[in-house]
Amino acid sequence: MSLQDLIKQSGGSLSIKNKIAKIDATGMYYRDLNSLLRQLDKNGIENIQVHNVCGQRYLGTDLKGNIKLDLYGTPGNDLGSFMKGVDITVHGNVQDACGNTMDNGKIVVHGRAGDLAGHSMRGGKIFIRDSAGYRVGIHMKEYMGKRPSIVIGGTAQDFLGEYMAGGVLAVLGINMKQQVHDARFVGTGMHGGVIYIQGEVRHMGEEVAVRELDADDYNLLKPLVKEFCSYYDMEAEKILDGNFNKLIPVSKRPYGNLYAY
Repeated sequence: MSLQDLIKQSGGSLSIKNKIAKIDATGMYYRDLNSLLRQLDKNGIENIQVHNVCGQRYLGTDLKGNIKLDLYGTPGNDLGSFMKGVDITVHGNVQDACGNTMDNGKIVVHGRAGDLAGHSMRGGKIFIRDSAGYRVGIHMKEYMGKRPSIVIGGTAQDFLGEYMAGGVLAVLGINMKQQVHDARFVGTGMHGGVIYIQGEVRHMGEEVAVRELDADDYNLLKPLVKEFCSYYDMEAEKILDGNFNKLIPVSKRPYGNLYAY
């Protein structure tokens, strides 16, 4: 199906100039919008700007080129799932499972994120300007030499880093009235990776321990914070001067006693 046929079928609108495509997604069904994005990707478009996004799911899924995708509005669940190198910027909030099982690429959110951000991600980066919901980074893992990263500007809710097997989670605690995070069961079942949190954590899983950061930790954290600040016009040094704690797993088999006899 041609691009014009896809637009006619979906009821949206499309304009293309100098390898930049602009879409008005008002009322577009998510399958039609995703089909259009895939066709634009195959036709060598370098930047796609989608306006009036409202709950359409799976945006960015199955895009294989090094394309830049700008979304204006609120994309639905599973934004960027399974993606392999796309650069997504969301000018608004995102719903649940942003970056689900993403393999590579980057998602920059100029707002908040729902639950399950970075679910099972095995590569790439997610930057969230404000706060995020429950179970962020659940089942994160390192795969084929890739180290996935999630940076959250504010705070996150319960079960942060649950069953985490690899990667980096950083919670910066920006603009919190008190440097105390209310999330419970942080790191429950964690058996790999590292969590950096600015401020105090009230309730952690039994599988993690708190340590002070060393030089290697700051070498890992500093470039992530600098990149985060570059997207949101913030001062990295001011954030890095804060009181960070490092959460690490104390066992490679946190539930081994449940299955060993």
